[in-house]
Amino acid sequence: MSEDSLIPTSEKPAAYRVLARKYRPKDFSDLMVGQEPMVRTLTNAFETGRIAQAYMLTGVRGVGKTTTARILARALNYKTSEIDKPTIDLRIPGEHCQAIMEGRHVDVIEMDAASHTGIDDIREIIEQVRYRPVSARYKVYIIDEVHMLSTQAFNGLLKTLEEPPEHVKFIFATTEIRKVPITVLSRCQRFDLRRIAAIDLVVLFTTILEKEGVAAEPDALAMIARAAEGSARDGLSLLDQAIAHGAGSVEVEAVRSMLGLADRARIVDLFHHIVKGDVAATLSEFARQYEAGASPSVVLTDLADFTHLVTKLKYVPDAANDQSLSEIERTRGVEFASGIAVTTLSRIWQMLLKGIPETESSSRPAGAAEMVLIRLAHAAHLPAPEDAARRLLELSGGDAGRAPTVNGNGAGTPQAFQGSNIQARSIDTPPAQRANGNGATMLRAVPDTPTPAVQIVGRIEEKPAEAPIVSAAPKAQPKVPVNSVADIAELCAKNRDIRLKTLVRGFVRLVNLEPGRLEINLPEEAPKTLVADLQKRLEEWTDIRWMVILSREPGQQTLLEAEQQAQEKRLSDARQDPDVAAILARFPGAKIADVRIKGPDPEVEEPQVVAVAESEEGDILPGDDIEH
Repeated sequence: MSEDSLIPTSEKPAAYRVLARKYRPKDFSDLMVGQEPMVRTLTNAFETGRIAQAYMLTGVRGVGKTTTARILARALNYKTSEIDKPTIDLRIPGEHCQAIMEGRHVDVIEMDAASHTGIDDIREIIEQVRYRPVSARYKVYIIDEVHMLSTQAFNGLLKTLEEPPEHVKFIFATTEIRKVPITVLSRCQRFDLRRIAAIDLVVLFTTILEKEGVAAEPDALAMIARAAEGSARDGLSLLDQAIAHGAGSVEVEAVRSMLGLADRARIVDLFHHIVKGDVAATLSEFARQYEAGASPSVVLTDLADFTHLVTKLKYVPDAANDQSLSEIERTRGVEFASGIAVTTLSRIWQMLLKGIPETESSSRPAGAAEMVLIRLAHAAHLPAPEDAARRLLELSGGDAGRAPTVNGNGAGTPQAFQGSNIQARSIDTPPAQRANGNGATMLRAVPDTPTPAVQIVGRIEEKPAEAPIVSAAPKAQPKVPVNSVADIAELCAKNRDIRLKTLVRGFVRLVNLEPGRLEINLPEEAPKTLVADLQKRLEEWTDIRWMVILSREPGQQTLLEAEQQAQEKRLSDARQDPDVAAILARFPGAKIADVRIKGPDPEVEEPQVVAVAESEEGDILPGDDIEH
């Protein structure tokens, strides 16, 4: 072996450290990225000497909980030749700083609660807190993922956590703050570490890449920042991967290929085809993105993000100044926001929220995504609910001058049209073709009654004063009279639908009842399908169309509540009867079990009341049946 092949140990290259570890924050000045409120609170607490006995750090993965715990332990034990007190000014490394940040200090004990969940592990901590620290000022216990501790472990820690020795501090970190008992939270100062904004992550990535000497495109860093979802560790891990994927540089195409993302410009084009209602162009654009390597679910997710952006820009125009947005997202987003109604954007958003999990769970994600896009493009042909209601009101010949009643969501149904039997069906043309420059709109109305099929296709314009008024058709009457909830329950019994009868008796509170229209109030525990089931059965049993509407008004009592109230009144009346009162007094502990109204006797004009009493043992008392 030659001398050249022998490399001294001191000259061996150091092992590569990933960016997330290499650039981990070491003091509070580094934590100012995204966590300013927590840093400000700790700064004031240390300056005034109000140092808590326990801290609870919570937040999503990768926002710096463990790193913050180590920095806090370093601040508690900070000591130099000039400073010997807790401080947040850690610019000059102290005696214990290096060992604490590397997790090897004897007085700073880190424990992973995910692998030490039992009471025995906590009992060991309780036994050790009695001893003073070896070299540092405080003995600090850092327990990561503290929500993983068992109930016994939490209970065993409570007393020590409430009254720890003066030389002991606890720092907890968790991603599931709701799983931590409130008894533990009440003994800690809680800090919620926020997600780091995308623009702050871009600044962080830029600073790190300058130190590493790596070239990067701003749009590529913005992609990584969005994919990180507020986690600095996730973002740095993706940045590390992007550097390796791009052979020493971070470029847009390399990052898009690595993440399986679609081109943001193509997402905007896809959105444009959808709102136009062009199904063929929509599927063609999706096919090109899929062939380029974009994941179907990611395409739909990016489409949902852009829909959210356009909706947000309608109300917050300043959101266009977000530096994490690309130029095409910023400019085209503003254009779409000024030209698309909120109801349309809301409909696209709701359909995407339903379609994304369908695509992710499908065995054929590309086909599932295409079906979602077809539904979205087809929905662009449909009028908004309030527009359809307004046009149908004009066709119905009702009070055209009266505006429709609009609910809080922007959709409405004209009161004059609620009982009509006409349904709207939009024609298969884009919205731009349905309305011309004169404001004329094409609409097809189909009567729901068994009359000969008549198709009305016409121009809907402002109705002149001399236009004839078509009288509305009279309301159809049910073949079986329905005038109360009791009639509905009787219908259920007559048709042997015992389940629906039970639900009607127990949950339905009547607000208003007209032929073909039923307004009711339902409690929260009522089945969600009760309204639909009731409407379907009423139409079957009465041979007319019914509209069952949920109302916020309290309504009347349910049949069951009315019967219970009547029974309580009968019991109260029975207790006031002299004969019943005498029996109850004669037999202590006896009570009235039931009161029944006997049917009228042909020879007796007044109805008879029978009170049945029983003893505490449940025996019927002699002479309890009292008639009057």
